[in-house]
Amino acid sequence: MNLIKLTQENIENEHICCAISNNKDVQVQSKKSWLKERFQEGLVFLKGDVRGKCFIEYLPAEYAWAPIEAQGYMYIDCLWVSGQLKGHGYSNLLLNQCIKDSREKGKKGLVILSSKKKMGFLSDPGYMRYKGFETADTADPSFELMYLPFDGHAEKPCFRDTVKSRQDMPEGFVLYYTNQCPFTAKYVPLLETAARTRGADLHVVHMQSREEAQNAPSPFTTFSLFYQRELVTHEILSEKKFEKILESKGM
Repeated sequence: MNLIKLTQENIENEHICCAISNNKDVQVQSKKSWLKERFQEGLVFLKGDVRGKCFIEYLPAEYAWAPIEAQGYMYIDCLWVSGQLKGHGYSNLLLNQCIKDSREKGKKGLVILSSKKKMGFLSDPGYMRYKGFETADTADPSFELMYLPFDGHAEKPCFRDTVKSRQDMPEGFVLYYTNQCPFTAKYVPLLETAARTRGADLHVVHMQSREEAQNAPSPFTTFSLFYQRELVTHEILSEKKFEKILESKGM
């Protein structure tokens, strides 16, 4: 399998793997628009020359849309190989290319968001440890910031204090999200409609800048749903799944 690097020149003609291929779909438009703005900041999106989810997305940690301190590191937004593409060594291929590129750029190492156990939308902690990653910091309820230092003397990355303080968060349901994942463009409006239909209080915070994301109350800025200042889920919800959560809260 060959790897394709997305650029300003080819992005309109390339499939972005994690959403449908129709460029007119709101999900595709949202994700590609977000990527175009990140390329100048050093974001790299590598994908296999296959039809399916087989890609890695990373950028200098200083520009990461995440509440972390990781000066001089490279932050992996997403490493995803799924379906029939699993079991062929493609994850190793993508990660090794990221390591090679990051070393050549003089980075201190890699940083990625994971969890205590394997969870959706987060990197598999077992695989990351197998590849040499270690836990640098943790955040409630089960987030882990993992890192792979290229130099044994490199300082450990850590979460910002914003993930530990939620006093200013509104009451009721609060959803924080960005356009980093294409699926939010489709599902967030559906959740807003579901909340209105049931008369539920849902406060939506669409973070549209790196600065907002770097000061977020959740390590996973792509999508984090809170209720009464407690994280309910970081996994992007369908309308039906959200309705079940509303029902569990008596709404």
